[in-house]
Amino acid sequence: MFGMIEGTGFEVIDPSFSTCLIGHARVERLWTGARWSEGPAWFAAGRYLVWSDIPNNRMLRFDDTDGSVSVFREPSNNSNGNTVDREGRLVTCEHLARRVTRTELDGTITVIADGYQGMRLNSPNDVVVKSDGTIWFTDPSYGILADYEGGRAESEIGACHVYRVDPSGEVVRVADNYMKPNGLAFSPDESALYIADTGKSHDPDGPAHIRRHTVNPDNTLSGGEVIAECTAGLFDGFRVDRDGRIWTSAADGVHCLTPDGTLIGKILIPELVANVCFGGPKMNRLFICGTTSLYSAFLTVNGISPV
Repeated sequence: MFGMIEGTGFEVIDPSFSTCLIGHARVERLWTGARWSEGPAWFAAGRYLVWSDIPNNRMLRFDDTDGSVSVFREPSNNSNGNTVDREGRLVTCEHLARRVTRTELDGTITVIADGYQGMRLNSPNDVVVKSDGTIWFTDPSYGILADYEGGRAESEIGACHVYRVDPSGEVVRVADNYMKPNGLAFSPDESALYIADTGKSHDPDGPAHIRRHTVNPDNTLSGGEVIAECTAGLFDGFRVDRDGRIWTSAADGVHCLTPDGTLIGKILIPELVANVCFGGPKMNRLFICGTTSLYSAFLTVNGISPV
């Protein structure tokens, strides 16, 4: 019989989800005190996690060696999504500055993208780095709609798109048919790019789904079919494990989807989840950004290391 596993935060919808779970493992709340947690990124060399507390205009740091939490950066330009590139550098989406930046190994900050064809970006939201060094990010308007998570402003571009930044620095629009492009992640072999659309956040008839694009040899995208509709709120940020399963945020916690979008299980969290990432020395710990808190769960599966 499948369903809620008593005493844990796991719900098995399909028997295959059981193989992802450790029988005695539990969901842990590691810290609380944020207003809107987002953008977790794991730094293997230092054994720490960085994530954003957008309205409080700061980035926080969880130290896996002693469980302590401290301020990593304040102010943070209302940072949102973060990732780690192949050289171990932090790549960040900044709502207030309307840009994507990279924190170099010496601590200096390099601007990766802040405009497209002479127009300012809206408010970059989430970001991933491909193995060839290209940087891919979404640019919805959440950070310019009000002053809570950024700065109220008009969109210069007039729409919300998905972009790629080539090693040359050129910013290329790769998808222009999204209402509010949000989380994104590559499949393990980088042949597919998954992108969430959270247009329903401001339009009751808007999308609340994840789409799958084919990544062509020239780094253009084709396809874009919807593979999953969210059954609880909206899909926001997500990550993919080494076997291709998608671990995505939702209103009731984390949903685990097969590569074709089938919901097989959930990690139930008592508050809205915005984003997740894999971490830990063996990349088998899922860190979960709930609204006010940071959670984690150890799993039998492993995330994809950026190196």
